[in-house]
Amino acid sequence: MKLQQLKYIWEVAHHDLNVSATAQSLYTSQPGISKQIRLLEGELGVEIFARSGKHLTHITPAGEAIIDMAGEILRKTESIKRIAQDYSDNVAGSMSVATTHGQARYVLPESISQFVADHPDVSLELKQGSPHQIAEMAAKGAVDFAIATEALQQYASLVTLPFFRWSHCVVVPQDHPLTAMADPTLEQVAQYPIVTYTEGFTGRYRIDEGFEARGLTPNYVVTAADADVIKTYVRRGLGVGIISTMAFEDESDTDLVRIGSPNYFSPLLSCIAFRRGTFLRGFMFDFIEQLAPHLDPEFVRHAMSIADPEERNEFCSRLEVPRI
Repeated sequence: MKLQQLKYIWEVAHHDLNVSATAQSLYTSQPGISKQIRLLEGELGVEIFARSGKHLTHITPAGEAIIDMAGEILRKTESIKRIAQDYSDNVAGSMSVATTHGQARYVLPESISQFVADHPDVSLELKQGSPHQIAEMAAKGAVDFAIATEALQQYASLVTLPFFRWSHCVVVPQDHPLTAMADPTLEQVAQYPIVTYTEGFTGRYRIDEGFEARGLTPNYVVTAADADVIKTYVRRGLGVGIISTMAFEDESDTDLVRIGSPNYFSPLLSCIAFRRGTFLRGFMFDFIEQLAPHLDPEFVRHAMSIADPEERNEFCSRLEVPRI
């Protein structure tokens, strides 16, 4: 059994059983991958993949367990390499971060710019996706860090740390009738069409809860995954916008006005997560602290040492988390 064979079965499983696509991503040949998978199956005495002719159709029950274990072995191998790298060269390397459009656009730029300036020999890759895609990437070890509001807490394999608290706000064009009201209620806001986030993105469920708590049924005329799109349609007069407070920029959104109460909707918590058991290099601790100064290396190491997710969450709940 070879590490290369374990990598092949892991990658094939995560390329929808497409051996050709796997070969392209690994810069190798399709026949070479197929041969190594066959050799591994022959050595183990079980089929990892079921086949119809030359095509892989599904993963067998034994294959599911084997691929799961292969993923663990590959992650441990990567940790061994990181330990060696940290001792031989603790300032150079690479790091990948998965996050949402909102976090990448409005929250991270300043901190990442400073991190890159302080660590010129570290290559940083940003990946974007839905909260569930982001959590899945981190859980599978496809990225080093995940930053999101939703989904991360659902994965027991992740060490999830509190980043910051935030809430939603209501925005309208400057000439909108609601701007003439000193303190419009949510009932008054709900009389207009609503432009806001798609379900599953940027705390949309908190917006739904806010309306439901007052017995209101909002008319969601347009929904989108990111605030830039929402603000575009608010500017076109399609409705009242509800966006995250971090997405309203005083300098660039001068044609829009924030109205109403900051307490229409309950606050949310954004988190930073990484797979438990991952070896964090020195610059990775620096990255976490650059983003969230309250998450110093000592706190992060302590959180990493707590195996039980509920106990870890209780430990993290004692932390004073900033609100933006």
